[in-house]
Amino acid sequence: MTVDVATGPPVAVRRARVAVAVLFFTNGALFANLLPRYPQIKEALGIGNAGYGLAVAAFPAGAVAAGLAAGVVIRRLGSARAAVAGTLLTAAGIVAAGFSGTVGLFAAALFLAGAMDAITDVAQNAHGLRVQRRYGRSVINSFHAIWSIGAVTGGATAAGAIALGLPPGQHLAVSGAVCTAAAFGALRFCLPGPDTDSPVEPVADAPADRPGKTATPGRRTAWVLAALVLIATAGTLVEDAGSSWAALYLSGPLHASVALAAFGFIALVGAQFVGRILGDRLVDRFGQRAVARAGGLIAAAGMGLALAFPTVPGTILGFAAAGFGVATLVPAAMHEADELPGLKPGSGLALVSWLMRLGFLLSPPLVGLVADAASLRVGLLVVPFAGVLVLLLAGVLQGRRDRPGD
Repeated sequence: MTVDVATGPPVAVRRARVAVAVLFFTNGALFANLLPRYPQIKEALGIGNAGYGLAVAAFPAGAVAAGLAAGVVIRRLGSARAAVAGTLLTAAGIVAAGFSGTVGLFAAALFLAGAMDAITDVAQNAHGLRVQRRYGRSVINSFHAIWSIGAVTGGATAAGAIALGLPPGQHLAVSGAVCTAAAFGALRFCLPGPDTDSPVEPVADAPADRPGKTATPGRRTAWVLAALVLIATAGTLVEDAGSSWAALYLSGPLHASVALAAFGFIALVGAQFVGRILGDRLVDRFGQRAVARAGGLIAAAGMGLALAFPTVPGTILGFAAAGFGVATLVPAAMHEADELPGLKPGSGLALVSWLMRLGFLLSPPLVGLVADAASLRVGLLVVPFAGVLVLLLAGVLQGRRDRPGD
């Protein structure tokens, strides 16, 4: 008679998971330290709203410009070293932005920071997916939840630095040094070896009901890649609706107070964090496909009802439903893209990340144009539309994988 003893992943793999979590945390904290400093930098540079808008657009422009290079960098340096090098250079760009004395230098610094952030983002996700394969279960959503914690911590740190009267350059130099040191400390615990190492389970054991999972690339791979880009973009569209338009919609057409209007974005981000904390367990139990479809339905129904029957409490709940619904979409799309057949390591992940960022760059002006032509309420229909889009395309995601003995 034998007794099977369940064992977890090796210590080295568990340490690598913590290391990747540190990389996600520092990535979230770096840029969040800069955002609250924008008003002070704008005033110090003496620029108007139009010039300021063009200058800060340099960050997403840099991300779009460098996004496709991420796969090449990862293949040359390895995902862990690429993530840490990207963190160092992102911090350098953000520190330079804090010390900039002209609009041109400010925009150039943001362009550098955005370009390096794009590489860091792809590299840390690539390494996180390596760790996930060693675990044999979903852990990628927890990394994105840690990113959210890092962003909140960075914003709080910036608020504290402002309260203490620290100049932007000094504050950002300290935060950049701390985040960079943490990233370099995490590097020694990341997984060794090339990013082409085999997953725990062979590809032959992949579920037969997963569309497009074939041995050779072709039209099916291209279609799956396009669908993954749209799924990821749907998630970013909802995030942008909360960050760019929630407060304006609540305080404008719905006449909420400024303080209360802030809860639209808070509700979305808070619910998204909860969704990511729960996401790995839900994915393991039901599969990426079912979780994405349920999330798309929640986002479409929740925000659709809020727009159909506009009230302040209902709209805040609608943004919360949307945030919870899209919580796992970007991690899911990145996971699937990283496993597409026939592509070089990191290429699928880099393509999805790059095109997703392009969609994120185009989203604000698109909603703004619709809002000017009709109303902001009509413009926010992009949120339920994104949910419906996920419902239609979720079939490309992985279904539930039965565990031995199920």
